Amino acid sequence: METKILSVLEERISKATENLIAIDVMEAEYAKLLAIGQEKNADSWITRSQNQSPHCKFGETGVCCKICAMGPCRITAKAPKGICGCDVHGIVARNYLRFTAAGSATHSDHGREICHTLHETAEDGNYKIKDPDKLIRLAQEWGIETEGRDIYELAHEVAFEGLQEYGKPFGTLRFLSRATKERQETWAKLGIEPRAIDREVSTSQHMTHIGCSSLPDVLIKQALRAGLSDGWGGSMMGTEFSDIMFGTPKPIDTEANLGVIDKEYVNIMVHGHDPSLSEMIVEHANDADLIALAKSVGAKGVNIVGICCTSNEVTMRHGIPMAGNFLQQENAVLTGAMEAVVVDVQCIFPALGPLSKCFHTKFITTSVVAQMPDAEFIRFNAQTAGENARNILTAAIENFKNRDQEAVYIPQMKAKARVGYSCEAIIKQLDTVTSSYIDELGTWKPLIECIESGVLRGAVAMVGCNNPKVRADFAHIELMKKLLKNDIILVLSGCSAQSAAKGGLMNFEAKDIAGAGIKRVCELANIPPVLHMGSCVDISRMMILVNQVADQWGIDVPQLPVVGCAPEWMSEKAVSIGNYVISTGIDTFLGIVPYVDGSDVVKDILTNQARDWTGAAFTFETDVDKLGDAMIQRIEEKRLALGI
Repeated sequence: METKILSVLEERISKATENLIAIDVMEAEYAKLLAIGQEKNADSWITRSQNQSPHCKFGETGVCCKICAMGPCRITAKAPKGICGCDVHGIVARNYLRFTAAGSATHSDHGREICHTLHETAEDGNYKIKDPDKLIRLAQEWGIETEGRDIYELAHEVAFEGLQEYGKPFGTLRFLSRATKERQETWAKLGIEPRAIDREVSTSQHMTHIGCSSLPDVLIKQALRAGLSDGWGGSMMGTEFSDIMFGTPKPIDTEANLGVIDKEYVNIMVHGHDPSLSEMIVEHANDADLIALAKSVGAKGVNIVGICCTSNEVTMRHGIPMAGNFLQQENAVLTGAMEAVVVDVQCIFPALGPLSKCFHTKFITTSVVAQMPDAEFIRFNAQTAGENARNILTAAIENFKNRDQEAVYIPQMKAKARVGYSCEAIIKQLDTVTSSYIDELGTWKPLIECIESGVLRGAVAMVGCNNPKVRADFAHIELMKKLLKNDIILVLSGCSAQSAAKGGLMNFEAKDIAGAGIKRVCELANIPPVLHMGSCVDISRMMILVNQVADQWGIDVPQLPVVGCAPEWMSEKAVSIGNYVISTGIDTFLGIVPYVDGSDVVKDILTNQARDWTGAAFTFETDVDKLGDAMIQRIEEKRLALGI
């Protein structure tokens, strides 16, 4: 029976290669890889997750406090307050704020590194300016003189001013001016406009120290402020400055899933979030001498593939294939065909080091922020970037001869995908529909007309990770299919985007599973029904998009028939993102409940009271079908309120 099932699945794989790939087909192939790992005594996230179950209920509900050494304190019916006297609502809110602050710090530190890299650009340097027009526009936006300036001198001044956003003593963040007037007024009235980025993280830590704030509403407002410092500060600079250095993304074709790994090539996996490293590796991978070296060891060449947001960065600018998302990282090594796993920061399993030792794979860490066991450390920085990249590539190529070719198993699953839909690229596509709106930077009016007329019912920004608590990729893909059938267009980033790409939903032909309205828009604008907008920091693109649409429509952001969704989120960054998304006025739907169930007060603030503050709030729903229904209902409510 098992053999028959596998043969049926294998037949489905061959038919699904360039179209939609079913979840059960992917899971069957992943199971084969896990079996390979077990033969080599390698564990996996699946076994580790099982070993951790059941999870601690005190932690899951947010009622455990360990911010001082009098505890830890756990709230129970017997002990309703901590030793200091803080009740469950204060404890849950403090934990939520600390979770947010860590996520904001992480994304913003990514942006800081990009600022430093921009400051190192030079005409004869490792990093150059690839979008000077965007640099000039940004400088003018910030009131920096551009006339007659050397482009690199200008880049250094913009980078310096960007770095000032992290610690300036007065004022608020520069990018807040990009929001609608109503958003800016809302933030000012609530007192949540972010000041310096690092100040909001530091304030969050101070507020949650023993003997400081314990009022839930005060703590949650600071969580919103810390989130805004990420989305409208560190992340937005990470996105904008990356575009300036590496090029603003535009539509480009690629492929996704484990089938992009090629047995006849040297395979190098880039993984993490910082594009500075991966950009340099991609650039030098095409050097003639390194290609010659690869051929001398028996390979046809060098094949760069990506995992997580580093993958999103290089695929949307260069078409580098995506091997997968967060929970796929071990599977790529289990193929036995990976010469090197090269990582930068964030969402990297420490398990990759021991796992790589079960094969011939080199596990190379490159950042002082992310150092792990069983790894070779090659410190990567802007001054030595080219040399670092070549050393990494050379080591990986020379490792090819150590591969056991007989033990290689690469699932033949891959789907075509069109990626790279920055705001600029989307506007350009919209302008192809009608020439009557074309101006220097385009307009959102064609999109607004599609929504007003009902051709499109609305839009969902779907983002976020995978989480072992739920079936990997299932919620992402099933929700996308449901929303598309209801003529709701999707803009995606992060691991959610890679779920769509692996499943074939970023292929133009995927329009055939959508409703008549989306299908018509796809055909007119020549776009897939699911638009890839980049990595997790690129959710800032989505914030720009909705604010520009609202501004051109003449309404405030909460009125737009647009919602956000993170069905499988798992990281602190995701909570920070959720906070700045609802603060921006976009209702956000989560398939994993944050650690707030222990306080009905905190949960009510996040799911109800926040709407009175910002015009948007969270919805927590673990049932995928109900989550989809709730999003559709909210979009239709917004349409009804607009009278469209």
